[in-house]
Amino acid sequence: MVGHAEAWREWRAALAGPRMHHGWIVAGRRGTGKASFALAAARELVAEAGIPQPPGDHPDIIILSALPASTEDERKRDEGKPYQLKRNISVDQIRGMQQRLTTRPTLGSRRAIIIDPADDLEKGASNALLKSLEEPPAGSYFLLVTHRIGRLLPTIRSRCRVMQFPAVADLEIDAILQQQAPGADADMRAAAIAAAGGSPGAALDFVNQDLGRLHQLMEHISNAGDGDFALRGALAEAMGSRPDRKRQLAAIDLARAVVAGRMAHVPRAAIPALTHAHAELVRLAAQAPTYNFDAGLLVMEIGTLLASLAPPRETAHG
Repeated sequence: MVGHAEAWREWRAALAGPRMHHGWIVAGRRGTGKASFALAAARELVAEAGIPQPPGDHPDIIILSALPASTEDERKRDEGKPYQLKRNISVDQIRGMQQRLTTRPTLGSRRAIIIDPADDLEKGASNALLKSLEEPPAGSYFLLVTHRIGRLLPTIRSRCRVMQFPAVADLEIDAILQQQAPGADADMRAAAIAAAGGSPGAALDFVNQDLGRLHQLMEHISNAGDGDFALRGALAEAMGSRPDRKRQLAAIDLARAVVAGRMAHVPRAAIPALTHAHAELVRLAAQAPTYNFDAGLLVMEIGTLLASLAPPRETAHG
């Protein structure tokens, strides 16, 4: 993954040091490869000389993430079909992990626990995790993947070392798109890069979820307004009648990118409206993983925020 060189330098320096910190926050924008880094780093952590390491799932790496939303979704997962996830990582999952920590690691002397994303921990789960971070069992190390570090409890943040993943350069994202989305032409790649804000994952979502039409409509609304709600209606149609949570998040992130892209090109008088719209979209992004939004109301709210950015039209004189 691109953009990980500094993170690897920091991690391997810590591994080589006399005392490895037991808690790490792997922070940055969604789609920058943090989860892949956390898994590879965990494998380096638990590997010991002379002990063969399994190529697949590792008994000394515990990964906690949102579970399938229902029994039906579990079946779809097992069949390799798309499925919905629960909104949170539960306190029961944390307590199950803590039970495992009462035993010794299986292969070596170290065990890694990855929580992805830690943003989605229930309140009770966060409090339960805090107890493990305050008194970590010997040989246990935590990697908390987070897209919005501000959602973590301050007491959790204070007990972990933060590893920040930066935005990825446009040229590097373009190379990733050419390799992983060969069907995207130059115009589509340029739009994806502009909307991604330095996140290769967001750029790939733009292409794979066919967000080009959404992007065009969002730009049009923010530039021209939408006095008769026609563009917001078109935006709702492009969004789809039953978008899943991933598409909802992608649409919110896309709207944030549209707002951010206007920051450098507007008069100072327009900045308060931009700031307000961006803050509201940040709020929606924080709520989307846990709220059951009505898709129509969500897209209308996004459209209304974007329409508020359009310059006022001059009144015609008779």
